[in-house]
Amino acid sequence: MNTKLSTFLLASIGIVSQVPAGACTGITLKSKDGAIVAARTIEWAESAMNNMYVVVPRNQELQTLTPSGMDGIKFRSKHGYVGLAVEQKEFMVEGINEKGLSAGLFYFPGYGKYQPYDASLKYKCLADFQVVSYVLAECGTLDEVKEALEKVRVIHIDPRSSTVHWRFTESSGKQMVLEIVDGQVHFYDNPLGVLTNSPGIEWHWTNLNNYINLQPGNAPVHKFGPLEMKNFGHGSGMLGLPGDFTPPSRFVRAAFFQLTAPEQPDARGCVFQAFHILNNFDIPTGTELAWGKAPADMPSATQFTVASDTRNRVIYYRTMYNSNIRCIDLKEIDFDGVKYHAKPLDVTKTQPVEKISIR
Repeated sequence: MNTKLSTFLLASIGIVSQVPAGACTGITLKSKDGAIVAARTIEWAESAMNNMYVVVPRNQELQTLTPSGMDGIKFRSKHGYVGLAVEQKEFMVEGINEKGLSAGLFYFPGYGKYQPYDASLKYKCLADFQVVSYVLAECGTLDEVKEALEKVRVIHIDPRSSTVHWRFTESSGKQMVLEIVDGQVHFYDNPLGVLTNSPGIEWHWTNLNNYINLQPGNAPVHKFGPLEMKNFGHGSGMLGLPGDFTPPSRFVRAAFFQLTAPEQPDARGCVFQAFHILNNFDIPTGTELAWGKAPADMPSATQFTVASDTRNRVIYYRTMYNSNIRCIDLKEIDFDGVKYHAKPLDVTKTQPVEKISIR
């Protein structure tokens, strides 16, 4: 292995070991005119990651990492795509391609287990943090995603790192979750459109049965023996909604907020609504770490929030440094002429403030 590649691999192993996708929360909204918006958060509380957007043209030659180097699957992108990556451009955690397919990875500790790395099969090995990029390059539909991923072996670059699971959404509105448990690949249709972290997706669906009492608005006034029980304030129908940041609690909250959200007329309305809903999952850094351990220069444990309009092929994002919503319109990109490149999500890591002049 040459020195340059060795240095790159060591850096990659360190990144994947130390930088999980954190407490991710994903929702999906459908507008009145049928547009689909897949949105989610990315959390990591211990340090500010090197977050970037990545533009990949059609016919770009790509290769995946294995524990022995950049010597996994070699392929050329069939579709152009744009995604958000952590630490380096190869590690795309969320993105959308020109066919309107959205893909994202979510932290899945303690429950997933990939097949062990076999060097004799490295030509078909795909690193877990590169699945999003591979799928967006190769696929336009969920059927194509299944077909593509059934031909590869998803592996760890470093077995010390946690596993992840994935969410794929096509512009038709169909959504699928992939989990690899005990080396076995499991695809689940996800009509609810919500995803968080461990345990597995089926457990989260079962857990929703514990919250069948939840309802929007207020609970009705009723008698409690000789006493008449009244609401203290608005929202009593939500009593019992879990408020902590564990994956099961976030799943329940995300499902409730998504299902009770008013239907928007179009995709743009869904995008703005998704960001408002996901405000509820913007995790303060101090809650993620022990007393006195939170870094003072980290505005939030939620490093960025992203929403993908699968119909119009637009990806929106905001960051912990800048709450303004920015977007990249894939329809405006010449994917035959653009160069493969990555740029920081934030050039200036300071929240812009608009000053109102009073005259």
